[in-house]
Amino acid sequence: MRNAQATVATSSIVWRATLASFLILPALAFGLFGHPAAAQEAAVVIPAPTADIADTGTTATAVFAGGCFWGVQGVFQHVVGVTNAVSGYSGGAADTATYDQTSSGTTGHAETVQVTYDPSVVSYGDLLQIYFSVAHNPTQLNYQGPDHGTQYRSTIFALNDDQAKTAKAYIAQLDDAHLFEGPIVTTIEPFKAFYPAEQYHQDFLTLNPTWPYIVINDLPKVAALKALFPKQYREDPVLVGTL
Repeated sequence: MRNAQATVATSSIVWRATLASFLILPALAFGLFGHPAAAQEAAVVIPAPTADIADTGTTATAVFAGGCFWGVQGVFQHVVGVTNAVSGYSGGAADTATYDQTSSGTTGHAETVQVTYDPSVVSYGDLLQIYFSVAHNPTQLNYQGPDHGTQYRSTIFALNDDQAKTAKAYIAQLDDAHLFEGPIVTTIEPFKAFYPAEQYHQDFLTLNPTWPYIVINDLPKVAALKALFPKQYREDPVLVGTL
């Protein structure tokens, strides 16, 4: 089992690193995303949701999908008030919740990040603002950058009606403001289950900061978080460690 996991891990990482090496110059020339690069350079934040959730207690959970989970996890691990951010799979069945099967694009799963947070410090609306502005490109439906397939879809897995309504209203708010080059295509799916990804995917951005894929696609997201949300940025990420 250890050897099989190592083979999958190596092939996954090498493929992304190899692909990234062919994209590094055009990616750097074009900017972080195909949408508001100028806004990011000018440190302009998209508006916060006009409606938010008044969570009570000290812990709550949000589940987001937005391309490769390495970068999405890495962004939320640097957010003040986030107590855990785990890479995993949502949208499909338990017996297909593996990287090898999810990568086929036939399981219904998306690469997903489960974010646990303290709502007295950071709200669900705050997380949505970060998700739409720096964690991924919400105008790309079934791909993000070099990664294509439904497993990389832009999706919010709503854990309850309040999350679904808040996310839907925020999408409408942002579309009405015409801040992006195209319409927001992020879907909202009811949350059924979350399955943690293999250990080698956890904390990948922090543990592999020099991988070409990370350098091109993900480190700029963390830099944008720091620039656009300085009060919500934490220098030391909260890591998963060993599951």
